[in-house]
Amino acid sequence: MIPGAAPESPAPPARPWQRSALLALAAVALVLGVAWAVARSQSAYPFYGSVINRPEPALAFSGTDGHGQPWTLQPRGRQTLLFFGFTHCPDICPLTLKYLGEMRARMTPEERDQVQVVFVSVDPERDTPERIREYVEYFGEGTGVRVPEPELSRVAQAYGVAYGQVPVDGPLKYQINHTTATYLIDASGYTRVMWDYTQLPDVDRILRDVRYVMNHPREPQAARPTPAPELFTAARLAPSQAVTP
Repeated sequence: MIPGAAPESPAPPARPWQRSALLALAAVALVLGVAWAVARSQSAYPFYGSVINRPEPALAFSGTDGHGQPWTLQPRGRQTLLFFGFTHCPDICPLTLKYLGEMRARMTPEERDQVQVVFVSVDPERDTPERIREYVEYFGEGTGVRVPEPELSRVAQAYGVAYGQVPVDGPLKYQINHTTATYLIDASGYTRVMWDYTQLPDVDRILRDVRYVMNHPREPQAARPTPAPELFTAARLAPSQAVTP
C-alpha cells in the first residue's frame, strides 16, 4: 500500500483555474472522437495510440523533483512518457504507472536508456515532492514532479490536460477529475502519440508505438499544422475515486 496520510484541513474553495478545468471536462469529451479520427488519418504508420501532429515542439516546463531539487523537462535526445495524475488516486494513476513499468521492462537495456517516465502531479496542495517520489518509485523507475499553481494550469493547458477538485465526504475532502492520457514526446522534442488509459493494458502495442517513434524522430521541417491542434492532446476525462489511506 502506498504510504501517506489524509489531510486534516477542509478542502479550499474552488479557484478560477479549478472552475475552468471542470468546465473543460465536458467540452473535451465531446470533441474527442472527431479529434482522434482526424489525427489518425494523417499518419501512414498504423499507430495504436492517437497521432499528434502539432507544428511546434512540446512545451518545456520546470518544477521540483522528488528530492526537492529544481527539475526541467528536457526531452531532446531522449523519449518522454508524460502523465498527469495524483498520488491519492486509487485506480487510473497507479494502473497507468504499472503498465508503463511493464512496457519498459520488455525493452532492451539500450532502449530503456532512451525512454524516461515523467509523472506530473495535478494535486500540488497535497502532493509533496517526497510523496510523489515514493509513489512513482513504488511502480518502477520514473521521475515525479511537483509544479505549483498557477504554472501547473498553464502547463496542463499546453498539453490539453483538464483537471479540477471535486468535494467528497471523508478525510480526504476532495478528489481530482483529470485527463487520463499518457503522451509520448520524441527525442526531437515533439509530442507524437497519446494513449488513453483504457489502451495501456495492451503493453505490446504500446511498446510497438514507442519503438517506431524511437526510430523515427520528427525533423522540424516535417511538422505539419493540423486543424484545431489543441484537440489532439485531449483524452478521456474520468473521475478518480477518493479513498482513505
